[in-house]
Amino acid sequence: MLKKILIGLGIIIGLIIIVAAISIYKLSPSENVVLEFLMEHPDKSAIKLVRNDTIIAQKNVYDMMPLASTVKIILAIEYAEQCDQGVLDPDQNISVTDLDNFYVPNTDGGAHPNWLKSISNKIKNDSISIKEIAKGMIKYSSNANTEWLSEKLGLQNINNRIDSLNIKNHSKFYHIVSALFVGKEKFPKLTGKELATALRNLSIEDYIETTNQIHNKLLSNPNYKDDIGDLSMDIQHVWSDNLPSSTVNEYTGLMKKINSRTYFSKETQGYLDEVMEFLLENPANRAWLEHAGNKG
Repeated sequence: MLKKILIGLGIIIGLIIIVAAISIYKLSPSENVVLEFLMEHPDKSAIKLVRNDTIIAQKNVYDMMPLASTVKIILAIEYAEQCDQGVLDPDQNISVTDLDNFYVPNTDGGAHPNWLKSISNKIKNDSISIKEIAKGMIKYSSNANTEWLSEKLGLQNINNRIDSLNIKNHSKFYHIVSALFVGKEKFPKLTGKELATALRNLSIEDYIETTNQIHNKLLSNPNYKDDIGDLSMDIQHVWSDNLPSSTVNEYTGLMKKINSRTYFSKETQGYLDEVMEFLLENPANRAWLEHAGNKG
């Protein structure tokens, strides 16, 4: 009987994760989907597969690549640490409307609406606990929850956490939902390839500073997000390329820290398990697993 699974046993991070590519695999399922992607896109993927401290497979492990939603694990850790320190109350109830400020329809693959549907019986007086918000960020990969938590936890605290985890190769974390509006904010008269070129010519410092401005507008003006501007595939590529980046080697090390169950304090580990180990909410899984977690 298997009693322990390494959280994030293998991490695959695509250089550019395109919805179309994912859809193709959903339409044509294959047991070799990971292997096929690695073979067809050797320069756009990275993998490190470890079992019992033995490396089974690795490729491009030191290449910096956009993390996409994998970076949300860092926020989960910061959440757990702040709960342990008494800075954050995981049972504090937050208005669902506050989360709506950061929900942009048709940009998250239905993650946020699916999460809301799943916790409908837990919403009381239009409110939900911070713990459930964190769980929705990991299990359903809600970007709205992520942006709200990045405000609540503090960007500086999140980036300081990356340093404290001894992760050497990692770009700065910033408001990723707000980044969807950089084109609208900086170049409202441009579209298509002209807009994509203008966005690529922005320094990352200017890009991130613009996301901070947009984030404040999303907080104060619910109507700001009604017009997202041009979000064609060319623009999505820029958004994806600019997402926080790291290496598969760094994140395999991070998984090892979590899985050791000794790196974090007992209390922090407990709060982190509540968020990461949603597989164990199923009694059938608890019958054969001691610990199991993943990023949805």
